[in-house]
Amino acid sequence: MSITEIYLLAMMMIFALPYLVWRLLNSDNVAPLVVVQIVGGVLLGPGVLGAAYPEYHAFVFSPQVTLALNGIAWWAVMVFVWIAGVELDLRQAWRHRGESLVVAGMALVTPLLLGVGVALVLLGWQSDWIGARAHTWQFVTGVGMGCAVTALPILVLFLEKLGILRTALGQRLLRYASFDDLAIWGVLALILLDWERIGRQGLFLCGFGIAAWLVRRAMVRLREGDRWYASLTWLLACAFLSDWAGLHYMVGAFLAGVVLDAGWFDRTRMDALREQVLFAFMPVFFLSTGLKTTWTVGAETVFVAAGLLMVASVAGKLLGVGLAGRMLGWPRGDARVIGWLLQTKGLIELIFANILLDKQIISNQMFTAMLLMAIGSTMLALPMVRNSHLVPARAPAAMPGGPLRE
Repeated sequence: MSITEIYLLAMMMIFALPYLVWRLLNSDNVAPLVVVQIVGGVLLGPGVLGAAYPEYHAFVFSPQVTLALNGIAWWAVMVFVWIAGVELDLRQAWRHRGESLVVAGMALVTPLLLGVGVALVLLGWQSDWIGARAHTWQFVTGVGMGCAVTALPILVLFLEKLGILRTALGQRLLRYASFDDLAIWGVLALILLDWERIGRQGLFLCGFGIAAWLVRRAMVRLREGDRWYASLTWLLACAFLSDWAGLHYMVGAFLAGVVLDAGWFDRTRMDALREQVLFAFMPVFFLSTGLKTTWTVGAETVFVAAGLLMVASVAGKLLGVGLAGRMLGWPRGDARVIGWLLQTKGLIELIFANILLDKQIISNQMFTAMLLMAIGSTMLALPMVRNSHLVPARAPAAMPGGPLRE
């Protein structure tokens, strides 16, 4: 078979198998298609399919095919992260900054501290978890932030499924997640600081501030059709220069989006673009993520690590939001619903962990444990909220027909 034929065979597996499992199991209430695709990426990786059928796995996912798949995955995740940056509504969060900072801060700091504790325990257990180029503080901070991540795109999907996206409760959740998103990317940039390339990184950050000001002035003068092409060129330039500076191309992609106003783009077209990227390209990213999973320290050990991380993540979010609810005098039950919905990690956790792995802050074993933790905590969110019976009762009147943001 030619490389082209093997590549097409791999693409058919990537798209067909997770979809068939999702459709046959009718798992949407527990695991939406995107979660099944993430699990599918792990199952198609070397730890499962590769272990069961090593020759077949090596034949289908040869270095040439993997390189071609990675090219699609890089572009898909860049566009996806850029969209997440564009849709990050910091102005709305800032209007309600008092409450939002308290909740977002507690929802971030508590799982972060518990995650740092787990990271230190794992390091004391064995050294296979830390990456080859990481300092201890980078590793424990990265793992801690991995426990604190909330995936804004997956949260939007879950809020839509619960019918509360356009309610006051849904808008509050988006504000809390927006602050956490910004903090997580800021801490990630700090973790990735490379003292050997600090000059490049300083030059990039200073140049980015000036370039962002110029781009914003130019965007308001362009027609909307031209803004789409200009913004994608801006995305590629930021990703390239960020990677050149040693920060990682995904950091640049996020920054390229966050300095743009969502109001400059047609909402329907932006929603359609996000859905098409998720549908047509991101499954390849999930597969490329699955190819990085490994179980060389033993499957039992990896699952133990994932379990400890999941306890830190779930307990940390619930405890942090619960404390915030008491401080703010929330009605009983609100904190439980908000705490569970902020468990959604999904795509952003994958992106976050991929960056840490690419920069050798964490090992492949730690990456696998973090991926399993993200899958588990995300799958718990919807059932736990539905079982609480609090969402329909607590959700205030909806805002029909309104935009995603207030």
